[in-house]
Amino acid sequence: MNPITSQQLLDAQNWRYATKNFDPTRPIPDETWAALEQTLVLTPSSFGLQPYRFLVIDNKELRQKLLPHAWNQRQVVDAARFVVFAARTDVTAQEIDAYVQLVATTRDVSVDSLAGLRGMMAGMLLAEATKSFVPHWTARQAYIALGNLLTAAALLGVDASPMEGFVPAEFDRVLGLPAQGLTAVVCCALGYRAAGDKYATAPKVRFPVNELVNHV
Repeated sequence: MNPITSQQLLDAQNWRYATKNFDPTRPIPDETWAALEQTLVLTPSSFGLQPYRFLVIDNKELRQKLLPHAWNQRQVVDAARFVVFAARTDVTAQEIDAYVQLVATTRDVSVDSLAGLRGMMAGMLLAEATKSFVPHWTARQAYIALGNLLTAAALLGVDASPMEGFVPAEFDRVLGLPAQGLTAVVCCALGYRAAGDKYATAPKVRFPVNELVNHV
């Protein structure tokens, strides 16, 4: 691996902003988008369980249906890609077992050797005492994926806009998520900024590092 320089990373972070106006005529190249999808897949998650799904809304009519439930923010329909991060509303024993089997197959170990891992997951995610915590946990895992996507997009020169301004219950209804055991928790529009977007050149407003980062 040939790492980028510290300055290249900071340049990408300073270049990116929450894009409000996308150029609806400019698509993301297939190779670039494939890399961003793999970035989502490669995102770290607790236990490695990946308790979420990423819905890439390619259907234009479906995006139009979502638009009024996102305060009519044009990113929903103008961006080249629109991703809904949907978190699991529950985790079942069957899902845990399927993941344990995947680990065993991928790493060529026995399922029995993973009993400790399964026990930890079951103890945290299946116990009645912690059931109410699971949706909050899965949502936080989805946000890790969002952060990873935003950084990767900036490094590839793709604009992005993370979006919490939508009505989750309406997105769930339009996308049929409850039947899949999922709920929309956050969204991200991706593409390329429109010419003249005033936010592209607006100075970043951030507190200084010595106020946000504490060494103890």
